Amino acid sequence: MLIDSSGLSKVRDSVKAKIFFGHEPSTELIAILSVYFVQGILGLARLAVSFFLKDELLLSPAQVSALFGVVALPWMIKPVFGFISDGLPIFGYRRRPYLILSGILGAISWVSLATIVHTSWAATIAIALSSLSVAVSDVIVDSLVVERARVESQADAGSLQSLCWGTSAVGGLITAYLSGILLEHFTTRTIFWITALFPLIICAIAWLIAESPIRKDANESNNTNSTSVKHQLKQLRQAISQKAIWLPTAFIFILQATPTADSAFFFFTTNELHFQPEFLGRVRLVTSAASLIGVWIFQRFLKSVSFRVIFGWSSVISAVLGMTMLLLVTHTNRTLGIDDHWFSLGDSLVLTVMGQIAYMPILVLGARLCPPGVEATFFALLMSVSNLGGMVGYEFGAIMMHWLGITETNFELLWLLVIVTNLSTLLPLPFLNWLPNGDSQTEIAASQPALAANGEQPFVPNLMSELMLQEPESEAVE
Repeated sequence: MLIDSSGLSKVRDSVKAKIFFGHEPSTELIAILSVYFVQGILGLARLAVSFFLKDELLLSPAQVSALFGVVALPWMIKPVFGFISDGLPIFGYRRRPYLILSGILGAISWVSLATIVHTSWAATIAIALSSLSVAVSDVIVDSLVVERARVESQADAGSLQSLCWGTSAVGGLITAYLSGILLEHFTTRTIFWITALFPLIICAIAWLIAESPIRKDANESNNTNSTSVKHQLKQLRQAISQKAIWLPTAFIFILQATPTADSAFFFFTTNELHFQPEFLGRVRLVTSAASLIGVWIFQRFLKSVSFRVIFGWSSVISAVLGMTMLLLVTHTNRTLGIDDHWFSLGDSLVLTVMGQIAYMPILVLGARLCPPGVEATFFALLMSVSNLGGMVGYEFGAIMMHWLGITETNFELLWLLVIVTNLSTLLPLPFLNWLPNGDSQTEIAASQPALAANGEQPFVPNLMSELMLQEPESEAVE
């Protein structure tokens, strides 16, 4: 019996160490991970949305790119959701009710796409609502993770965030191939019906979040909320005024605001190369796996490397590797004897790994600059800047496609778009000195005297503890 108990204990400890990265698999942790998992699962409809816009609504590449930028708007106003969640509890709860509401809103948006959406404007509204649903739930679980991440020891730095991002990636991995194969057998609207079921899971999961209600009478509650709002504004104003915060934030915006050619490539691969949904599902499977590889590489080898080194080298390497797409758009790969399908798979894998590694440090800064009490608001504020940059990148991409005359059938100048978009990734390099260098923890801690001077407890972030949850800029639309 002692042997059995010892063996069981070893198995439990092994699962805790290897699967949960040393964290106790409590009910609340499972609930938090489940929300991230559902966010990954929602990728089931990504290809369906793209084909729906292209084939049923007959939108051009520039129109699709512009639409993707617009529907990312909820990710730009995430601070509003964080502000409301932190300062305005519902029935005494700051997290649980908002998760439930986000799940209901998500289900409604996907049902709308499956039934009543027949115009581009209606599609924009419905997809934006689904994006809003994910953004709200993301704000809530981000705040829960940030609250817990700050108590991690140096040895466990980044483990909780890695676990959360990995869970989301696993959800995306499971549905990656299915997103393509289902389109071979079902209509896009049927897939929207299936997707509508997943946000409801968040409604059920919300009840597992360990949260104590704020018990106050009505008048006292109103006074407390008013005080809380003023306190949040005060803390946010103090934090934003610090040079060590707004300079890295500006760098993140520039990094994300470079133009993208994603929409043009989708039309090129489907209309010019005639890739079928099933194969595009394979590509998504490869990129999902590549994201996990990127997380592992960053966690294993790069988490202690300075921001400037990672951003500098990843930008240069990504720009060089991105130029390999010229071989595909000019069909040079065929001359070299490389099939279009194999070339796309290999290129997607390498570029995704590099992109994931490059994005990790963005989230490091966001997680560890959050003052206590306004975690959701401040983290959402920093991440919304990143998402605003992403929206600008989509709109720049749409403008360039229009200027170059790239349509659903004309790809003559796609090679030029590839060159411009790849070279633009080098634009942030002159601003690398805006990022913390050397001992980041000491540098940022030294920039927070205002909090202490005003009687507040300064939060000294530990930038070795990364937030590796991928910010889903276009979670509902890609």
